[in-house]
Amino acid sequence: MSAPVVEGQEAAALLDATRETVNPELRRAVEGLPGSLRRVSMYHFGWEHADGRPASGNAGKAIRPALVLAAAAALGGTAAAAVRPAAAVELAHNFTLLHDDIIDEDARRRGRPTAWTVFGIPDALLAGDTLLALALRLLAEDPHPASARASARLAACVIELSAGQQADCSFERQAEVSLDACLAMAMAKTGALLGCSCALGALYAGAGDEEVEALDGFGREAGLAFQLIDDLIGIWGDPEHTGKPAGADLAARKKSLPVVAALTSGTAAGEELARLYAGPMAGDDVRRAADAVERAGGRDWAQAHAADRMGRAVQQLSRAVPDPAAADGLLALAEFVTRRTR
Repeated sequence: MSAPVVEGQEAAALLDATRETVNPELRRAVEGLPGSLRRVSMYHFGWEHADGRPASGNAGKAIRPALVLAAAAALGGTAAAAVRPAAAVELAHNFTLLHDDIIDEDARRRGRPTAWTVFGIPDALLAGDTLLALALRLLAEDPHPASARASARLAACVIELSAGQQADCSFERQAEVSLDACLAMAMAKTGALLGCSCALGALYAGAGDEEVEALDGFGREAGLAFQLIDDLIGIWGDPEHTGKPAGADLAARKKSLPVVAALTSGTAAGEELARLYAGPMAGDDVRRAADAVERAGGRDWAQAHAADRMGRAVQQLSRAVPDPAAADGLLALAEFVTRRTR
């Protein structure tokens, strides 16, 4: 299977079409929430300002719902039939974002203050819980024959990604973390939901178990590649594009994949990084830590491993969708998320 001929353009078109198709379903769900839960959620999605005035902010890239629709199309389904699971995975994703921002104490997302900094932790936490409930209700109320299996799969996915998030947090308190443990955490925290998105699209296209599992595997491997790139951006990303300070993950001493690769490298630079991580970051420490990660090989390892995981993803995809033309949409999205720089 070959990558799209015009890099990025097909993915951008798919994402635009996804937002146009799925956003009305998302807004209907969120606008039906009561009181402050609605206000916090509408702000988080960028549809309202904090005072309730309409806004035209960024509601996100829509990668996960795009994967649902592309997976359904690849197996002969239609976007119209798969709108609800596409909206459900985006609601579940935003549940994780609201909670992650609180856990990580992130002050900005999508270029403006995070919901918890505006409305307080209790309201943001409860809004996140509500978005997850909305996701499961969308599937439970869907008359499509695959809805029950889809709901169970999404619920299992949320349990897995919550375990991944818990592991991620626990790593910050551990002096040593193995690279295998870090990879398993990232697969659960990020790969699980991308895999679930692809699997839901397959279910709604009426695919058999083998195709569903292969597409889940495709999404998981692409998701791990996505996390590797995201970790690189967390260290070297441009704040003008990321909406977060440069080196924010390093300042928080997060055990991201490039960092753990550096810490376990057995190099002098890895030992220097370990010393920096042993205490609070101050002054020029963040820049020094980024330099140590690079000199210890963490940056090169993450880039190479992301490419390897994409190769595995393509192998999984070919099991479910042997026709390269039918797989173009999924490949374009995978290329997009692993070649991005911000």
